Amino acid sequence: MRLLLVLFSTALLWQMTSCGDATKKVDHSKLSLDSLIVLYPDSVELLVRKGNEYIEKSDYQKALEIAAKAYRLDSVTFDTRVLYAEALINKPSRTADDMLRGHLMYKTLVKANPKSEKAFVGLANTYTMLEDMTNSFLYINKALRINPRYRDAYILKGTNYRLEQNLKLAISSYETAVQIDPKCTMAYLQLAVLYELNGDPKLAIEKYTTAYQLEPKNTEVIYALAFAKENQGQTKDAMNLYRKMARVDSTYADAFFHIARIYQYDLPQLDSAIFYYKKAIKANQEHVPSYHNLGLVYEEKNDITLALFTYAKVLKIDPEYKLTKDRVEILKKKR
Repeated sequence: MRLLLVLFSTALLWQMTSCGDATKKVDHSKLSLDSLIVLYPDSVELLVRKGNEYIEKSDYQKALEIAAKAYRLDSVTFDTRVLYAEALINKPSRTADDMLRGHLMYKTLVKANPKSEKAFVGLANTYTMLEDMTNSFLYINKALRINPRYRDAYILKGTNYRLEQNLKLAISSYETAVQIDPKCTMAYLQLAVLYELNGDPKLAIEKYTTAYQLEPKNTEVIYALAFAKENQGQTKDAMNLYRKMARVDSTYADAFFHIARIYQYDLPQLDSAIFYYKKAIKANQEHVPSYHNLGLVYEEKNDITLALFTYAKVLKIDPEYKLTKDRVEILKKKR
């Protein structure tokens, strides 16, 4: 491990090529993290860096895969253990056992390194998940005594206040987080939601826009801004953003669904609505809202047979989908 670290500290390394004894210079300073991991797949240091990148993007499943490998290679190093604990408690399919294991790991980590603000916030986060806000705030404040400008402490504070429905303090905490880290996309998204809840759509759009400027190809960010603009009646801007979503990810059914919905209700252009609802269904063959709204369009075009046929597809996927069940009952009574 020490030899590997020494090698990394040198900008230019010699690597053997496949052609006899020939060698070539490889400038590691110009290689991406992914490229370095290909070269050194068992480097714990690189794996931890990549895992933390996934954590920052809230991609906890990939973070856990990387963290588990790093942990198998080195279960002693502090940073490896912190990464594994964070990925474990945030993974999409987290179980009660995962939660307990992560919680106990963090309790051990804060004892092992009582000057780690990251470990204290991680432990605080487990208390938030356990709905123990008293202990959560206790450990957040311990982290802030170590580092008064620790961004993640303010993000978790904002989350706690939001859960307690204290919008004023939640907004204040997230605003502090973005002052510390102006590139924190997630904090801007949270602020946008809070400003919407607080009845300030203009500020909400502003925060969504900032998040979009930071990550213009992130479909979740594009969707958040587009949906907010659609709700504010800015349908042209919303349509352009939904189209961009579809270009970035052609499998994103909601992009086509919202384009179709705008054509159905705001323009209206029913044939275009049908076209885009069908594209949404092609992207996701179980996209119930698209089937339902397509049925409504057929009703508007007075094609009751095709409407009922489309509603039947909804009920095959979700027999209890109330909106469709209600329409079917109404149409049956008319026939």
